[in-house]
Amino acid sequence: MSSNKQNRGILLILSSTSGGGKSTIYKALLEKGDPFAFSVSATTRPIRSGEIDGVHYSFISDAEFDRMVEAGEFAEWALVHNKRYGSPRKYIDKALDENKVMIFEIDVQGAAQLKKAFPKDAVLVFIVAPSAAETEKRLRGRKSNTEEDINLRLENAREEIKHYCEYDYLVYNEVIEEAIEDILAIVRAESLAIKRFAGKIWSE
Repeated sequence: MSSNKQNRGILLILSSTSGGGKSTIYKALLEKGDPFAFSVSATTRPIRSGEIDGVHYSFISDAEFDRMVEAGEFAEWALVHNKRYGSPRKYIDKALDENKVMIFEIDVQGAAQLKKAFPKDAVLVFIVAPSAAETEKRLRGRKSNTEEDINLRLENAREEIKHYCEYDYLVYNEVIEEAIEDILAIVRAESLAIKRFAGKIWSE
């Protein structure tokens, strides 16, 4: 992305059904460096093998999550697959002030909350696999999900996909490289939106 005179960052919200590929996509975007940054969500789920606390997620107790909710420290939070996830507001405000493109990997509940909280800053992208059969194939290919977990995610996927029309953009992830390019095009267009400019746009 080339520089311009915008003085407001972008909240890039990526949602998808399980198996949609949003994790692969956000990692590819982060590898491109500035201005991309990742919103580290807080979660009550257990840490998984290979994950780093404070990098992939901030792993906290139910009691600490309750405290943060009561203190109004989350811009959004939701119950997903029986565990809670939330986005701390202080990091969002900082990213917007620094003209970052902050990436959120969150579900439809969280996306709706962020859109309501930051209507001018949030850009919602729904990523979907080409078919239900491909979604199931990808989930089974992970090898780490139990049959119960796969069935739960497929059931949730059928409900989540009904919300695609609430998003700003829909990206089919059939070829991952093409999906990444589609999202980069979205970010480029959004960075030029009039709503992201304020004050003088010419230098005398």
